[in-house]
Amino acid sequence: MPVHPQVQTILDAMAQMGGPDPSELSPPEAREMYRAITTMEQGPEVQRVDDRLLPTEAGDLPVRVYTPEEAVGANHGVLLWFHGGGWVIGDLDTADATCRHLANGSGAVVVSVDYRLAPEHRCPAALDDCAAALAWTAENGELLGADVSRVAVGGDSAGGHLAASLCQRTLREFGPDIDFQLLVYPVTDLTLSHPSIDENAEGYFLTKKTMLWFRDHYLGDQDPTDAAVSPLRAEDLSGLPPALVITAEYDPLRDEGEAYARRLEEAGVPTRHVRYDGQIHGFFAMTSMLDDARHAVGLASGALRSVLT
Repeated sequence: MPVHPQVQTILDAMAQMGGPDPSELSPPEAREMYRAITTMEQGPEVQRVDDRLLPTEAGDLPVRVYTPEEAVGANHGVLLWFHGGGWVIGDLDTADATCRHLANGSGAVVVSVDYRLAPEHRCPAALDDCAAALAWTAENGELLGADVSRVAVGGDSAGGHLAASLCQRTLREFGPDIDFQLLVYPVTDLTLSHPSIDENAEGYFLTKKTMLWFRDHYLGDQDPTDAAVSPLRAEDLSGLPPALVITAEYDPLRDEGEAYARRLEEAGVPTRHVRYDGQIHGFFAMTSMLDDARHAVGLASGALRSVLT
């Protein structure tokens, strides 16, 4: 189908405003531009929001904990959320609206992780931080007021990549159990070689040029075919947590996300995949503007609720 009319309105407005592609900026400049765009989206009120610093081997790791009213005293589970932004941009504030929606919608405690960014901290620094946040969560149920025997991980774009990678690492290393993975248009193959990368290379918010810029900052000299950085290239996906994979038709990352969903299914992992036709990368966070975004967040929230509450 063609681009959704609501999306086309957004794309037309962005084209009229102009501005550089993120790949033409320095990482600090790109972070400021991304923050200015994403923080215009306001999420709902949540009963309690706390910023914390988790001690890790690499230093203090900032997280933001969202406790919805429904979770107070209810001993519900926890969602660890990893923000998008190509491992180079994004932070707790750019993910704030999405985390508020997911907390209230699922009824679960949400822990948003401000992992270290590239190129100052290349792969695997971000994944190490996500693993540290998972270990901290598993040990701090009383502090969180949550049942940490029920934990989901999730993220959008690069955050979806980190969630998928963390599930694989945790399974390999016999780490804390993960009960569910929410993968929203995830990066799963850093070779960036699937057809949708070229089919949707320009004109749909995220560009191929920007993805290459993100990847190069994140990987440095590391081989993109390595399964440690490309979850789709892992030999065996059996035993991984059940998954909900959300993709968008006009997204450069569409095909690799859908390929990962198929491989999960083939490996016997309970998996639901939903493609939003007419939508673009980033739509999940645009709940004030897009009906499909509200539907997708509701779908994700319902899936989390079935596991965590």
